[in-house]
Amino acid sequence: MANEGAFGDHRLMGEFAIRPGRVGDAAVILDLLDKAVSWLVEQGRTDQWGAHPASQNARFVERAEAWEAGDGLYVALVDGEPVGALVVGERMSYVSAADVSELYVQFLVVDRARKGHRIGTRLLEHAQKLAEAAEVDQLRVDCFRGPDRALVEYYRSQGFRLDEEFTVERTDQPDWPGQTLVKTIVPATCGLSSPL
Repeated sequence: MANEGAFGDHRLMGEFAIRPGRVGDAAVILDLLDKAVSWLVEQGRTDQWGAHPASQNARFVERAEAWEAGDGLYVALVDGEPVGALVVGERMSYVSAADVSELYVQFLVVDRARKGHRIGTRLLEHAQKLAEAAEVDQLRVDCFRGPDRALVEYYRSQGFRLDEEFTVERTDQPDWPGQTLVKTIVPATCGLSSPL
């Protein structure tokens, strides 16, 4: 049965779920990435992930396989079909260390055919719940800092605040401009009450 209104836009979307990663999910990640890259190429935006399918890029394949083998992968499903993926864990090597405890969003991708269904929002909410359960001080993410800053503004709309700009230097292609953003995790105050 479809859920109506569960995503704030009152569209019939289907049954939504988030499950932990499992064997075979590297292919899911690469399929979602291929769709995202194809969409970016159609928009003339090849500076983020390039112009060729991720599934044909050894670096992307290796990373997807590592995420599948790890314990930080979560897959969003609608009626059992993968529509997004999230990976959380330690910070990426190309960003500076945080001075507080954190959970890091290493990867987030959503099927562009589901735009407007708040799948990215739901995955980020899941990441926040994981951060709360881990009792860390912050949730941090990085993204491509393109000329239009679209991804930066997307994360700001999700409650993240600007942190640091950085650049990943690459020898085989143009440098990759990035931005880290953070969201403070407020500790739960279960069982606390004020004195009378």
